[in-house]
Amino acid sequence: MKIIFATGNEGKMREIRAILGDVEAEIYSMKEAGIVLEIEENGTTFEENACIKARAVSEALAAQGKARDCVVMADDSGLEIDCLNGEPGVYSARYLGEETPFDEKSADLLKRLKDVPQEERGARFVCAIAAVFPGGEEAVARGTIEGRIGHELRGDNGFGYDPIFYLPEYGRTAAELTDDEKNRISHRSRALERMKEKLLQFSRENM
Repeated sequence: MKIIFATGNEGKMREIRAILGDVEAEIYSMKEAGIVLEIEENGTTFEENACIKARAVSEALAAQGKARDCVVMADDSGLEIDCLNGEPGVYSARYLGEETPFDEKSADLLKRLKDVPQEERGARFVCAIAAVFPGGEEAVARGTIEGRIGHELRGDNGFGYDPIFYLPEYGRTAAELTDDEKNRISHRSRALERMKEKLLQFSRENM
């Protein structure tokens, strides 16, 4: 079985390969699979955007005659901040513009929350993962992790908004966790673990 993941993010691919390490499959990014696409993520939920990306890559593979035995997966993830009515949400990657570095995005959010007390800084990371199987069947799984927004950027072992996402039970931000810790508890790992059951079932029935 081959899994093509609709991302070019190397940090994300490292997480995916680690979490799906016990699935008997070759795992490629869309770039490694030779798929170059501009995909418009115009959904209003994480699930819709994940499905849009997975379907687009699956269709591109089919057009190239490469879809056989390939499961196409895609995720959409983001940060929801309670006191900002769930912002930046599905627009997390596009907040302040896609080309704006995440340090600047994070600094802007910290500025917006500078007068918000600790007990009102609740937030969560959300990840929805969609899969399109060779026969056209689809599956979606969601994972979340609860925390709060810190008061400064801390840590360099992460990407995106990890340096401002504080986990009280660890006393650290997501960017201060080790890779093993993060892969056990992250929103992406929780969504992937739920999707893993569907992948294993497909493998047992078709491989």
